[in-house]
Formats: sequence, C-alpha cells, structure tokens
Amino acid sequence: MLSFQSSAIVVALIGSNKLVLAFQSTRSVARSSRPHQPINLTPQQLGEFEPINFHSTADGDRDRNRRRVWLYDFVTASQSTTVPYNVMWDHQKSLVSHQLTRIGKGPKDPPLYDQFVPLDLDSEDIIPQSLLGCDSVIMVEHDPVYTLGTASDASFIRGYQSIDGVKGDVEKRDNHTLNDEDESAAIPIVRIERGGEVTYHGPGQLVLYPIIDLRGYKQDIHWYMRALEEVIILALENAGVKGASKAATREDNLTGVWVSNKKIAAIGIKTRRWVTMHGLAINVDLKSLHNFEGIVPCGLEGREVTCINEEFARGIGECCFTVEQFAVRVREALEEVFGITLVSAPTRL
Repeated sequence: MLSFQSSAIVVALIGSNKLVLAFQSTRSVARSSRPHQPINLTPQQLGEFEPINFHSTADGDRDRNRRRVWLYDFVTASQSTTVPYNVMWDHQKSLVSHQLTRIGKGPKDPPLYDQFVPLDLDSEDIIPQSLLGCDSVIMVEHDPVYTLGTASDASFIRGYQSIDGVKGDVEKRDNHTLNDEDESAAIPIVRIERGGEVTYHGPGQLVLYPIIDLRGYKQDIHWYMRALEEVIILALENAGVKGASKAATREDNLTGVWVSNKKIAAIGIKTRRWVTMHGLAINVDLKSLHNFEGIVPCGLEGREVTCINEEFARGIGECCFTVEQFAVRVREALEEVFGITLVSAPTRL
C-alpha cells in the first residue's frame, strides 16, 4: 500500500478568474434513463504551442541537464501495479502543497529553494523534506475508477443513483450507488475538485500528473495545454502511430489528441499560482476502452474513443505496446518538449 502525506488544496485561480480544465474523452454509448440537460460546449481558446527556446544546442543540453525534475514512476518500476485513484489524488495534493510552501505566499517573496532538483542529488530512499516542492511528474496506471467534477451531472454514469443528492462536495465523493444489474457496479465513483463531466481511468491506460511551476517554463495556461498535447503526439509518432490517415492530431475547439477521428488521449489540468495539477491520460491497451461504455464521457455523444493497440490492429503496423513500454516513449517526449531531465524518485508499493 502506498503511503503519502496528504494536504488540502483549493480551486485554481488565475487572477480573479477561476480556472478548472477537465478531462475530456468521448465514445458513443447508451445513455442513462435518468433525465438530464444537454451540455452546451463553448469553443475553447486553444492557443498555440511554441517550443522552449535555448540559445544553442550546447546551451540547450546544459540547461536541460540542470532542469532536473522528480519522476514518481509507478508504471515501469519493477514492482509496478495499478494504484487506487484516491492514493494518487492525495499524493498530488501533497506535492502541490510543498510547491506552494516553496513559492511563499507573497507575489514578491523569494522562493525557499529552486524548483529544479539540485545537480548533486540523485535518487535516494527518502527525498529530503526541503526538496519535496521541486517540480515532479507522476506516471501511474489506475485501478478502474469514474471521476466526477464538482458540478458534474452524475446521470452521465449509467445506473447511478445519488444517496444524499449533494453535488460539488469533494468530501462526499463516496456517496453513490449503482444499479446491481449494471456491469459498472464494481467501479468506484470519485467526485474531485475539478470541473467538467465524468471520465474513466483504469488498467491499460497511462496517466501522467505533472506537478510543476510554470514560471520555469512559460506562464501561459494555453501553452501548457498545447505542450501536453505535443508530448502525446510526439510519443505516438515515435511509437509508430503516424501517416496520412493515422497521424495523431489536435481537433478544433477541443482539448486532447485524436487518431482516426477518435479520441486517444484526454487532458485536464488545474493550476494554483502557476503550479499545475492533474494532467493527461492515454489509452494504450484494448482493455482501457471497455468501461467507457458505462458512461457518456464529458456528455458528448456520437464520438468514439480508441487506443494505441486498436489502431495497430487496424493496419498501421504489427507492433503492440504494453503500458510500461509506451511509458518510456512518453518519458522521452516529456523531456524533449519541456526541456528537462527526469530523475527517479523513490516509490513504495
């Protein structure tokens, strides 16, 4: 069992505007019999992705070696296993809390220490308390779970029945039931402090949670979203998902990455004082798709989800990937796009 320090976190704020960007994933599925209002999606301000510029290749290599980021790798570790969602949720909140402590409360306060891992420190059994607020990335494969945002319509989960009718209270995230005859009944439902509608995480899907201070990259939320998409697109291309008809692409007015007009990866972030939380999810194996049929992801009907191995089965190649194998591609792409070097942090299972 994993054990991490938990700490509170409030909804992200940028200036006076609340920012909560939710996971989006789509598949045409049966709708619950409970009535609900249709969702009107406002076109998103997508922004553009621009690479982080270094003065030269030599300087870029030196800068990248200095920009060291903790990697909590629960996927490719020798004792890798799926992890309950709440465990990683608490771990994220703890790391964000340490980041905010490092930054300080005042806008002009100097940080207590640098956001990047010192050059003279390698992976140890225990990370010094004073360095838990350095930039971090979590890679994980979850146990099956449906997650709801604070204002999500639970009727987008087939067979859902509210116990107390309370919506938007993360402390009541376990107050739910599912009809016994529904095959999704064994899947937990977790209501978390993000916006957006229901999504699914589970085995066969790679999830990445960057807990980073954007002041060391680019202070632009839209750029960050596009950078995460760039990581996914680059990793998929390097894995062989490419070509005129099978290339991974963005789609107008929607966040995420698409292949063959189907969503293969979802992105959802939250920030507070330029510190990020939550991240991206990429469907790798066929087993990652089945439980999407228990929901209407983000309330979008008529669109489907796909996974890497399903696209290979459609004829783009003969290779198939495990989550562990594809995690290596994502790690390489993350280092390239963000100009960082990932340093293994200790994980306890």
